[in-house]
Amino acid sequence: MPDILSVGIDIGTSTTQVIFSRLMMENTSGYFSVPHVSIVDKDVVYKSEVYLTPLKTNVLIDTDKVRDIVSEEFRKAGFTPKDTKSGAVIITGESARKENSDAVLAKLSDFAGDFVVSAAGPDMESVIAGKGSGAFEYSMNEHCTVVNLDIGGGTTNIAVFDDGEVIARGCLDIGGRLICVDRQMHVTKLSPAARAVSEDAGIDIRENEKVSAYDLKKITDRMADLIFDFLKGKKSRILSQIKTPGSSDFEVGKAIDCICFSGGVADGIYHEKSDLFQFDDIGIMLGKSIRTSGLLTAYQLIRAGETIRATVVGAGTYTTTISGSTITYTKDIFPLKNIPVLKLNASEQSACFLGHQKEVSDRVRWFMAQSDAPLIILAMDGIKNPSYAQVRIAAGCIGQVMDECLEKKQPVIVVIKNDIAKAIGQLIYQYLKGRRQVVAIDSIAVDEGDYVDMGKPVMNGMVVPVVVKTLVFG
Repeated sequence: MPDILSVGIDIGTSTTQVIFSRLMMENTSGYFSVPHVSIVDKDVVYKSEVYLTPLKTNVLIDTDKVRDIVSEEFRKAGFTPKDTKSGAVIITGESARKENSDAVLAKLSDFAGDFVVSAAGPDMESVIAGKGSGAFEYSMNEHCTVVNLDIGGGTTNIAVFDDGEVIARGCLDIGGRLICVDRQMHVTKLSPAARAVSEDAGIDIRENEKVSAYDLKKITDRMADLIFDFLKGKKSRILSQIKTPGSSDFEVGKAIDCICFSGGVADGIYHEKSDLFQFDDIGIMLGKSIRTSGLLTAYQLIRAGETIRATVVGAGTYTTTISGSTITYTKDIFPLKNIPVLKLNASEQSACFLGHQKEVSDRVRWFMAQSDAPLIILAMDGIKNPSYAQVRIAAGCIGQVMDECLEKKQPVIVVIKNDIAKAIGQLIYQYLKGRRQVVAIDSIAVDEGDYVDMGKPVMNGMVVPVVVKTLVFG
């Protein structure tokens, strides 16, 4: 059974971690059926220790020290960058807003092998953490609705899974290191979000001044109540103030059955801690406030399989999917990284299958101007059981439009949800008379605004490993 070595690197507000896992693939169709390759098993083969994220200042990540951590963990695990075929470098929480996040990614670029995605963004982190914690799998196995709250140093990433489907996601600037104190209870760090919550709770707190444990508890109690309000769909001025920039509007639309916690603060929720300021911050106290809040009486609490490691485990094991096997690529031009997605809506897709080029062309030109990208992915759901004539018309429309809009020598890349990519890709290539390379893959669901990475084909070229990213960093 072939496998892919995947690496997950998580650089968070508080901690940095590395894991390696093997993703096992298998053709799950019968002998007389169209091949269907799936990732059938995931096995974490190495976990690093949990490092404090090295910082030069409150806003500057120490890129050299981060690189040293990753380099040493590759050595300890016995792998080289060339061994990795998939995975993710995820810069999360407040770290994604540090001034030199892009420099960190540049520093780690030579660890990427042929195919490691570099990404950040609160929506993506919410889903990855929920998959790494076990909430995603629990919702599938128990056929219920589970919310996972990944509470780290700077943010609370929230994802709701309904029978294995992501139905809502969001993020709040609530975390364990938004307020830090020394052993004399002097405030050494106070984030803007924590200041806003403190004012909302009626507490006057300032950096370099002493604060009482009583006042800090009032602040963490208020943070717990705000998380509860957010899950219930309440709107308020303070919630809008602490909503993480770039996160989605949180709208569930149905009752939540269970609640699960991951991230560093989760340990203080699941376990009683005697030293509230063990880490010189409010993390343990926040966990205690959540444990005694309405969150645990309103929803059934389930245990997370991973807490502090949830995001890095999710990054290494759940970011990669596999394309369908009815695909076309006229030349191995992989890996392809950070390609923005333009998805045709129902009207535009209909126009495409009718050969109405102007509507499609106008949309492509607008999108390329907006994204300022030389290369895009044209995506659509496709139609079920189309006739040969319909596929030929759509291929001609796509070929003509993309040939006119793309710079010379850029490939035409098409992603279709339904299994018609092989035929449509071959017809596009014929239409273009070989002027451009063509990549057409199916069985991948994408949305506009996503970015896609495609790795080198596997299973004797039968399928392509794919990572779909939302709110890509940089």
